[in-house]
Amino acid sequence: MTDRSSDTQVHRQFLDRWSPRAFDGSKLSTADREALFEAVRWAPSAYNAQPWRLLYAEKGDANWDRFLGLLVPANQAWAANTSLLVFFVSDTNLNGNPSHTHSFDTGAAWMSLALQAEKLGLRAHGMSGVDFDAARKELGVPDNFKIDAAAAVGRQAGPEVLPEKYREREKPSDRKPRDQVAFAGNFAA
Repeated sequence: MTDRSSDTQVHRQFLDRWSPRAFDGSKLSTADREALFEAVRWAPSAYNAQPWRLLYAEKGDANWDRFLGLLVPANQAWAANTSLLVFFVSDTNLNGNPSHTHSFDTGAAWMSLALQAEKLGLRAHGMSGVDFDAARKELGVPDNFKIDAAAAVGRQAGPEVLPEKYREREKPSDRKPRDQVAFAGNFAA
């Protein structure tokens, strides 16, 4: 539980979820991994198209070093201690036409995974710090799919496991006020 608070009746799960970088590197159980992916399976999507695909590697498996190497060096520094690396990939087509919601829908899949991780006592950290061109080639992602992001999942550890430069930032961050993100009527900057 974090010390975040809200002046509304938002469910505690949204306040407690955050993206640490300190992980203990322990192996996930098959049941936990499958529960994460099952949560993704039930995410909402336009026309129920479920445009997402998850490409994953578990710490110590034959794909781990390959997946870790596709992250930018700053993310490799801490993600090496996670248990699971996932690349979220989305189909840019829907029934033969361009899909305008593929990334939106895949974002819902990511949030489903992140919230399920919390329910399992795990943490998930989403990342855009990816070498996208190298990932496309290395992972054999077809041209009609977009690599949206990557995520690291595992059990949280204390900040002392992190490189020094990350330790001070290892705490839940605040958010912009609602009036800076939600506007009645027209767009406001």
